[in-house]
Amino acid sequence: MALLRRVKSQMSIFAHRRARGLLEGEYGSVFKGRSLDFDDLRAYVPGDEVRDIDWKATARHGSPLVRHYLAVRRQTVLLVTDTGRNMAAESRDGEEKKDVAVMVLGVVGYLAHRHGDAVGLVSGDAGDSRTLPAKTGEAHLERLLRAVHDGTSLCSAPSRIETQLDFVARNYAQRMLLLVVVDEGLPGAETERLLRRLRAQHEILWFTVRDAELAGAGARAGDAIDVATSGLLPGRLAASASLAGAYTRARDERDAARLSLLRRLGIAEADAGGSHDVVPAVFSLLERHRRGR
Repeated sequence: MALLRRVKSQMSIFAHRRARGLLEGEYGSVFKGRSLDFDDLRAYVPGDEVRDIDWKATARHGSPLVRHYLAVRRQTVLLVTDTGRNMAAESRDGEEKKDVAVMVLGVVGYLAHRHGDAVGLVSGDAGDSRTLPAKTGEAHLERLLRAVHDGTSLCSAPSRIETQLDFVARNYAQRMLLLVVVDEGLPGAETERLLRRLRAQHEILWFTVRDAELAGAGARAGDAIDVATSGLLPGRLAASASLAGAYTRARDERDAARLSLLRRLGIAEADAGGSHDVVPAVFSLLERHRRGR
């Protein structure tokens, strides 16, 4: 289980015991209307809901205690990710974007596993979508991560997340949590139509894997290649201040369009440019989703 071990290792680096409890607590609060059973009392930590404080127990103990609940209903988490050739390109921090995507999927998948939730996968590119049914267990989660990692290469078809969103809309009626992991593509009218349709049925979280910086890619590798179009960008052009400025403006416009769309639809989003940023970004994503209700 090499990929899942990598996920666990990154989580342990970020999260000591208290912080991991907060991360898991954020995951547990994602689903609206979730049935809960009282489990036990534990010490209050920043970020806990004030309404969960047990005031009588607090008075007896002398310090704040909160009621801890366990979910009664198990949920289904569907990981929806791009495995087109865009995700085989370099991320902002120099890794392949697919490695960052695997970390995101693994962190959320592992949190789901810890809560006893089933995890499934829809992945693909512009030409096709593939699915693995929702199941529980670490071996199953490793299989999902391996399918994403091994299914993404420069030989893949172009990326087009709308193909996967349409597949989910047509094939999944049961209410689920959808985690959508994509690169920095520009959302359009079809993206909005599909997300509106899915938002009416499911909880949705959106995670963007950041592209490499233009100047950084040229400096590290000489000539740069746009994997989406197979176009060659000579290193001397990548180092051009005017071209870098145009690239930055185009990226900022894409970001603004994406954020505007997701905010209109009430979908929480986060991003990361490298694996080491993923765990805090996932925590932020879950927290935004909870507070956005």
